[in-house]
Amino acid sequence: MKLHELKPTEGSRKERKRLGRGIGTGQGKTSGKGHKGQNARSGGGVRPGFEGGQTPLFQRLPKRGFTNIHRKEFTIVNLDTLNRFEEGTEVTPELLLETGVISKYTAGVKILGKGKLEKKLTVKAHKFSSSAQEAIEAAGGKTEVV
Repeated sequence: MKLHELKPTEGSRKERKRLGRGIGTGQGKTSGKGHKGQNARSGGGVRPGFEGGQTPLFQRLPKRGFTNIHRKEFTIVNLDTLNRFEEGTEVTPELLLETGVISKYTAGVKILGKGKLEKKLTVKAHKFSSSAQEAIEAAGGKTEVV
């Protein structure tokens, strides 16, 4: 293929509209803009995001981040903390509160997989990370979602 053999693909070239060139063109006089009004004027039209006077979306949203009032805050407990319990103990959120491992639990207790568990325990909590669940079961224990 040579340069003189190149041709545009079908529909890739569009001829520009020649406005205001007589009534026979269909784009004469008002040039397809109708009569008067904001869009008929030079520089007319509304800015992007304008919603006809209704407070636009970008103004209705908070300027910065916001605090989700329905957020669930879990008290976290790492695996290595569970080593303080005796072999075969059933670890519950109430037991964790009693022994002072946690000071309070808001939406519940979540067990995370930091550290190494050396004892066989039955752990009951509201949530478990996948690594924590694997580690507890690898140590011969059981996990139960409360």
